[in-house]
Amino acid sequence: MSSSPPPPYGQSPLRVVQVLGGGSAGSSAHVRSLTAGLVARGVRVTVCAPAELEQAYGFAGAGADVVNVPRRGDPVAVAALRTACVGADVVHAHGLHAAVRAAFAVSGMPAGRRTARWPEGRQGERPDGSQADRPVPRVPLVVTWHTRPHTEGARGHVARLMERRAVRAASVVLGTSSELVDRARGGGARDARLAPVTVPAPRPPTGYQESKARAELGAVERPLLMAVGSLVPHRGYDVLLDASRAWRGLDPAPLLTIAGEGHDRGALQRRIETEDLPVRLIGRREDISELLAAADVAVLPSRWEARSVLAQEALRAGVALVATDVGGVRELVGDAAEFVPYGDADALGRAVLALLDDPERRAALAAAGRRQAATWPTEDETVAQVLSVYDELTGHG
Repeated sequence: MSSSPPPPYGQSPLRVVQVLGGGSAGSSAHVRSLTAGLVARGVRVTVCAPAELEQAYGFAGAGADVVNVPRRGDPVAVAALRTACVGADVVHAHGLHAAVRAAFAVSGMPAGRRTARWPEGRQGERPDGSQADRPVPRVPLVVTWHTRPHTEGARGHVARLMERRAVRAASVVLGTSSELVDRARGGGARDARLAPVTVPAPRPPTGYQESKARAELGAVERPLLMAVGSLVPHRGYDVLLDASRAWRGLDPAPLLTIAGEGHDRGALQRRIETEDLPVRLIGRREDISELLAAADVAVLPSRWEARSVLAQEALRAGVALVATDVGGVRELVGDAAEFVPYGDADALGRAVLALLDDPERRAALAAAGRRQAATWPTEDETVAQVLSVYDELTGHG
């Protein structure tokens, strides 16, 4: 990545704190990429995240100072986060839980050495409603929405309240899809902007790696389908299992592999065994790019997605994609996928079988996918956009 010139003589580097909560694969990979790019540009970065995310993504290896902040909302965790944010010029939270905790942590905290935009109310207005000729700077809070809450009922109501609190506390909300930007504005964000996040492109696997992956999964002489994501209700795997009945009786029957873990694993595994479905749950994997590149078709059955990691990797790998037409999926992939309605198992099964029977259509989708992927922002462009927001908020540009 390119680096910007060092700060002018006598001016210290910008100091930014990145905050992760639970950390989805997309948001954690983004923070790792963002950290490396910011450090290359002379920015001091502190990453506050649970210890398991540091182990998985290696933020320290990207040049960050790392503070272990567990994914809890208790006073001890918030106090640790607040301590880490002292002296920061910008605090950048990723996801709902991180945003809520960061809002508490920086509440009333003065900004770092730079001039910051007043983040509460109109310019010149204090929180108590009195006027000031020059507002006292407060540390700016940037929030990136990578997804939206998927809980329902009472928990969903609480999540929506938390969401509104977080977006109203933020100086700027960055949404990874247009729908998320609209959602933030509807929740009261004073400044919400589209900021597409690009997952770092993996190194293309070799033909040997693809053959090895198919052999390991037991799909040397049968079609291979691939789905990736946590085993939770909004991923739509119950519908995908329903769809797999459409090809259960074929000879050879296509093998559907699902990579990921989650609390629905037990229920899904019981269905697979009871209904004798041609499906394998393979857990978390470090070789997703190799497995995906070996597949004939990738399947995204989710109830909602913004910038799906699976969709990005499938298009880059030239793998035909069947996806539900939800959230920001069409905005991300354009015409490089076969779309089906969410929850329609029959349509999903038909779309998969049609692609397996039509190698020319698969090849056309592969070519369209690579063209679409070429339009996405690069890691360098993503870092530059975020840094421009920091510069705007701190007067550093």
